[in-house]
Amino acid sequence: MSANSDTQAAQPHASRNLVVVSNRLPVVLTCDAQGGWHACAGSGGLVTALLPVLRNRGGTWIGWPGTDAGDPAVERAAQQAGAEAGYRMATVALNAAEVRDFYLGFSNRVIWPLFHDLQSLCDFDPVYWRTYREVNRRYAQTVARHAGAGDFVWVHDYQLMHVAAELRSLLPDTRVAFFLHVPFPPLDVFVKLPWRMPLLHALLQYDLVGFQTQRDRRNFSECVRALVPQAVLTGRGPVTEVRVAERRVRIGSFPISIDYNWFVRRAASTEVAQRVHELHGLLPDRRLMLGVDRLDYTKGIPHRLKAFRNALARFPELRERLSLIQVVVPSREDIGAYQALKLEIEQLVSEINGEYSKPGGWVPVWYVYGSLVAVDLLAYYRAAHIALVTPLKDGMNLVAKEYCACSIEEDCVLILSEFAGAATQLQRGALLVNPYDIEGVADALRRAWAMPPEECAARMRAMRRSIRRQDVYWWLDAFLDAAFAHELRGIPHVPVDGAQPESDYLPF
Repeated sequence: MSANSDTQAAQPHASRNLVVVSNRLPVVLTCDAQGGWHACAGSGGLVTALLPVLRNRGGTWIGWPGTDAGDPAVERAAQQAGAEAGYRMATVALNAAEVRDFYLGFSNRVIWPLFHDLQSLCDFDPVYWRTYREVNRRYAQTVARHAGAGDFVWVHDYQLMHVAAELRSLLPDTRVAFFLHVPFPPLDVFVKLPWRMPLLHALLQYDLVGFQTQRDRRNFSECVRALVPQAVLTGRGPVTEVRVAERRVRIGSFPISIDYNWFVRRAASTEVAQRVHELHGLLPDRRLMLGVDRLDYTKGIPHRLKAFRNALARFPELRERLSLIQVVVPSREDIGAYQALKLEIEQLVSEINGEYSKPGGWVPVWYVYGSLVAVDLLAYYRAAHIALVTPLKDGMNLVAKEYCACSIEEDCVLILSEFAGAATQLQRGALLVNPYDIEGVADALRRAWAMPPEECAARMRAMRRSIRRQDVYWWLDAFLDAAFAHELRGIPHVPVDGAQPESDYLPF
């Protein structure tokens, strides 16, 4: 399906209004010097996929505007932005204490580390859980004001897992689905959550629960089997069913993707090509290796830097021949663990450059701390001979897919963590590594640097073909068809262009 395509209007869900619920709205609101609020369009695959559907079928996007709670000017700005975009927008007001305990607290000090297998970083403060439920109730109340019995409510991500439990009494006949963008942990990790039972039962209040990978779906199924003995799980394949009393809940894996054609077109533009030329001029006679990550301890940035240092020590031929551009996008800087991570990254960069830099010449690590405009990010993708995407754990990691889409010359190599959700789809083309294995990652760097052009091209071509088939519109169709499967008269969903999901055979 092309980037300008919408999901098929002939399908049963085409006539329903779509109500999208996410932690944040799909716009960025800013205040000018005169106190007026203005909205700028947001970015990302979710926004790209869902906005055409909202515009053409009618719908509402509900979320927190990211600003002061209850400001009428903020609400008006959001409504105006929605009207200009062709759909409705509704805000959920949060005060400073709620942002602290719901978002920074339960969402990012409990669920985020726990679901990424880093439970030692969790802070199980009971206040966080109470506020999480209260805020999810607020979201549900906002949904109830904007949705009707015939509408389809689609809730997104770990901040809002409890919405359906709060919504059932308000809109008992409304179909409500949920998609988890982060991993779902295995049973032995999930049971460490003090509120595991109410959270699990809350997820079972949705009509469809979607995950990134089959492994995440299996983890959820095992938690249901172990903790909800009255549950009956039936079916096989990417979408199965859980029956609890009178409720039937579908659970499935739907790997999210990118707008492949958009990235290809933009990467091939004259403006990006000029930036690529400038980058190679600034860093001549060497190959470029790229890391692009949000500041987060799940991304494995220190491990990656240590692996690069190990490679420089063990493989002298890489010195003055390979430079790492590490981009770190600021995130959650008011959380102590993130402040400590930033200092650790900066210290490692300083140590590596201090040990290996040549005066007036080669610098091993070019460290960029800040957000990039689109043209610069695309130029980095296209200029890099090697991409290092090595999270310790990731739901999907779209950087890997964006890099492949932008690699239009197909003369480059993706090194990918086997613990990223994207590894399931890209395992046949990427060099898969264990990010905890410093020497193993260093060996992969050396292999990627020396890889013959024909092998680079074959691997990259296979990954780009897969991403082109299973793009963000394929993901949207697959999820909506699963949500309305009983209205499709038992006809199984066939992904766009006949593509089938890659097998999930990674050994963990």
